[in-house]
Amino acid sequence: MKSNILKITLFLFFACIISCKKNDAVSTHSKSKIENTIQYAKGLEIYKYDGFSVVKVKNPWPKSTKNYTYILQEKNGIIPDSLKQNPIIPIPVKTIIATSTTHIPSLEMLKVENTLVGFPNLNYISSEKVRKQIDAGKVKELGSNQTLNIEVAIDLAPSIIVGYGIDNNNPALDNLQKSGLKVILNGDWNEQSPLGKAEWIKFFGALYGKEKQAEDLFLTIEKEYQNTLALAKKATSRPTVLAGAMFEDVWYLPQGKSWGSLFLNDAQADYLWKNTEGTGSLSLPFETVFEKGQNADFWIQGQFSSMKEIASTNNHYTQLKAFKTKNVYSFGSKKGKTGGVLYYELAPNRPDIVLKDILKIVHPELVPNYELFFFEKLN
Repeated sequence: MKSNILKITLFLFFACIISCKKNDAVSTHSKSKIENTIQYAKGLEIYKYDGFSVVKVKNPWPKSTKNYTYILQEKNGIIPDSLKQNPIIPIPVKTIIATSTTHIPSLEMLKVENTLVGFPNLNYISSEKVRKQIDAGKVKELGSNQTLNIEVAIDLAPSIIVGYGIDNNNPALDNLQKSGLKVILNGDWNEQSPLGKAEWIKFFGALYGKEKQAEDLFLTIEKEYQNTLALAKKATSRPTVLAGAMFEDVWYLPQGKSWGSLFLNDAQADYLWKNTEGTGSLSLPFETVFEKGQNADFWIQGQFSSMKEIASTNNHYTQLKAFKTKNVYSFGSKKGKTGGVLYYELAPNRPDIVLKDILKIVHPELVPNYELFFFEKLN
């Protein structure tokens, strides 16, 4: 009897010690947590712990209600059992497959562009540094985002594949995961605020263990954006702006709450469709756009590279006031050596430059010594 009592006592004693140690570990773990530092991006959260980070990607495509959690494990980092049901990615990653040109500038700014080993549609990449790697055969062609060359991707055996989705259907990424490769979704393209898109550099900073560098880079971009925003508020007028152009008998232009529209508002311009709802694009007949935009002070688009091209495409364009006064600007003229448009690649990462460009267009008196970077005045 005494023996049984002694055994029970010892069992309870050791159970208490183990429980206390577990509680202490959880308590210590909680104290080591750094709260989410993401301020502008709506679809990203990053929590830093001792030995690992938790990355949450929320609603990565329009109207999505799906959330994804990824665990970035440092060398010898211990992952709590409660998190082990999530994908675990060892960091820092050594090699990467990216799937959007908007991923490229983050790699370059963090000085890890040499880790890129595969990409779909290589011709779209404008970065001179990455093009040198492509020319040297260090980055492999993977086809297109929706039909990635699975065999080539598997042979490359990257540390991580950074994908994106336009909906919940991407068989290529699903098959790559089933093949044992690590896949993480990036939702930068679904952000609407200029600084929200740019803040996704912290996503790549976490993957490479370069959180501090990513934070510093973003703070510089944020500061430059805010400085230009303050400068824009000195404007004494709001010139009217027409945007977009015709494609197959439909004029496409930004909706009022879209990324492109927000830049115009921040630059103290009066975008004529600013009051429309939505964050995508409007699809309107020419007559509707012409009636409202024929007297706009500026026309900003990315389709045409010269006034001659505009006139030869549709003679009705020449009746626009902005055409007559030669106040037509394009972001589509500056391209990489294989035709990729620089604006599509770099602008989401550098909203500070975009805002300053637009301010130069609509209020040149406020930035007299600044030269346009993305945009070009057409002749």
